[in-house]
Amino acid sequence: MYEYLIGTITYVSPLYLVLECQGIGYQIAMGNPYRYSSKINQEVKIYLHQVVREDAQLLYGFNNLEEKQLFLKLISVSGIGPKSALAIMANDDHSGLIKAIETDQITYLTKFPGVGKKTAQQMVLDLKGKLGELVGDMPLLTAAAELTGENSALADALAALSALGYGDKEIKRVKKELTDLPQQSTDEYLRQALKLMMKK
Repeated sequence: MYEYLIGTITYVSPLYLVLECQGIGYQIAMGNPYRYSSKINQEVKIYLHQVVREDAQLLYGFNNLEEKQLFLKLISVSGIGPKSALAIMANDDHSGLIKAIETDQITYLTKFPGVGKKTAQQMVLDLKGKLGELVGDMPLLTAAAELTGENSALADALAALSALGYGDKEIKRVKKELTDLPQQSTDEYLRQALKLMMKK
């Protein structure tokens, strides 16, 4: 089993990234691969959870150990598999997720992809009181958000635009309009940005 890999990011897609280590490219599924768009061809450390099936060996990746621990807690809940857990974690406000579980905010939890009322109730039942050690002294924010002070999903979407080949002037042109939108996921910000680019 892998604990983590250190290697060079060679490719980023909506669902996974490719990390090259000693000449081997590892496909690693992540909740929000776009957070690494600005780090293509750079060396990074990614924590891993490996799932071995008869037909495949799957790697799930995380920015830090706390994210991995949160993922493991989520997949311990009945009705939440690895893909569902990644979808939940694609929203980088992990401290908000933990707070919602600790304070029985069922309606908030049902806003996450694939989480209905029954699953949200099960999350609270199984995880309440067990996530405090994951919060620490600060929310689990992405590196992009920490560096820029921006909405982390928006920061990741802007980084993805750069990775797609758009220049700084083009990105700055749509940034203001994106900032005025209600807070959204990285994918939704990116979709809106591409629509705006087409109009320019």
